[in-house]
Amino acid sequence: MIGLSSSPIAVVFSVVLLLFCFSETTLSAPCPINGLPIVRNVSELPQDNYGRPGLSHMTVAGSVLHGMKEVEIWLQTFAPGSETPIHRHSCEEVFVVLKGNATLYLAETHGSSPGKPIEFPIFANSTVHIPINDAHQVKNTGREDLQMLVIISRPPIKVFTYDDWFMPHTAARLKVPYYWDEQCVQESQKDEL
Repeated sequence: MIGLSSSPIAVVFSVVLLLFCFSETTLSAPCPINGLPIVRNVSELPQDNYGRPGLSHMTVAGSVLHGMKEVEIWLQTFAPGSETPIHRHSCEEVFVVLKGNATLYLAETHGSSPGKPIEFPIFANSTVHIPINDAHQVKNTGREDLQMLVIISRPPIKVFTYDDWFMPHTAARLKVPYYWDEQCVQESQKDEL
């Protein structure tokens, strides 16, 4: 199970959780989690790896699960050596790194493929902003779990995945609904691109 310490990051996390979870639509969402109230205990929310070894994902405040309209918040933990796929999405994304070390690979998506990425070290108490549609990947290159609070705009997320950095954008695969929304999404959605 994922645990939060009483660090300043945990306090910020709690405040963000309270601010973004206060919504009338939370209780009437199409797939609420057992009718949970506006204030939730994070340790009681479901988490899963969704078939991806080394990942633990928890939707703290989501569009499909809780009726959020403008933002979505996840708590994700990656075991050492695990990584996200190379991907992009038509929303902004911010990571708040709670613990661990990793490498962010980021490629500006302006050519016919992502191209060679730039590497950025990320570490506990750092924040990362991913611009809209820039292909990226996070890899836990440290020796301990990497735990991040992830905030995205324009939920639910629509993800394009790549086999490698030189795969053409036209060959990228669209995954919508994304794994953690599959059981609750009610209608298919088109991508804006």
